[in-house]
Amino acid sequence: MNVNVSTPVIDSVLLYKQYPASLSAKTEVNLVARVDGFLQSANYKGGEYVKKGQLLFIIEPKPYKEALSQAEAQLSSAKSQNVYAKINYAASSNAVSQIDFVQAESTWNQSIAAVKSAEASLENAKINLGYCYIKAPINGRITSKSVDIGNFLNGSATPQVLATIYDDETMTVTFTIEDSQYMQMISEQKNSKNKNVFDTVILSFNESLPHNYSGKISYLSPMVDLSTGTITLQAKVNNPYGELKSGMYCIVKIPYKEIPQAILIKDAAISTDQLGKYIYTVNSSNKVVYTPIKVGDLVNDSLRIVTEGLSSEQKYVTQAIQKVRDGMSVNPVLEK
Repeated sequence: MNVNVSTPVIDSVLLYKQYPASLSAKTEVNLVARVDGFLQSANYKGGEYVKKGQLLFIIEPKPYKEALSQAEAQLSSAKSQNVYAKINYAASSNAVSQIDFVQAESTWNQSIAAVKSAEASLENAKINLGYCYIKAPINGRITSKSVDIGNFLNGSATPQVLATIYDDETMTVTFTIEDSQYMQMISEQKNSKNKNVFDTVILSFNESLPHNYSGKISYLSPMVDLSTGTITLQAKVNNPYGELKSGMYCIVKIPYKEIPQAILIKDAAISTDQLGKYIYTVNSSNKVVYTPIKVGDLVNDSLRIVTEGLSSEQKYVTQAIQKVRDGMSVNPVLEK
């Protein structure tokens, strides 16, 4: 009876643990109304990419333009009064009456204070007018407006969020691992020749995306959460195609152990009975041998690490496993 057999693959293997994770944009900025007034216009479409400094919303500016003009007039009047008070003070220095001199000095000082107050009022009027024109503080994608045009905004009392901009060119992946797993990673990293590999994470999703994503660990919490025994980590992932969105969930694969010379066999060749895992091997006499083994992680979705019970030279049965039995003589056909 012909039986397909193969020898184990000996290769360096990097083992991974999987953890649930969430994605968030690099920066999220809420656009708020900070002055009272009717929303006059929204100059963008929801979901589009906006650039820093781009005008997005206009709150009716007319009352604030009038307030600015009034503040400018008050400042001009205060400066005129200051000039007059200064001249009067200089002239009163030669006056016979000390009272007149003191009064002139007081008037001049009051005019100086009035100028400063008018300047502050003007600056405040400029700021309030500027709040009527809401511009993008960062580059990013923007949500739809939360308030329709024509609605009154009571921004001075309670700043109201009009939209949110997400800078998602780089995403932050947040997840937690067990403290024991962290200690194992540190130990493996110390003994590994390629220490940088333990800083890499690989992302996967319930539904496949057109592109693959991986990133580098950028944050490690300085403490262990005593209630869960876990440590929070974050990784930065580039998002050049805009496929990753803030709030998405994913699975993070993070390396935790490196095996330089792992023994790998086809996972489909492994069977299970009451004693545990086993395979059928073929000895030098071409007889089938029941061979108990101990196994480790699955690699590349099809190969299984064998930790005990199999040497690199032994041949194992890969097909027709149900048709062979311990002690049967077969004609082994070696697979490539």
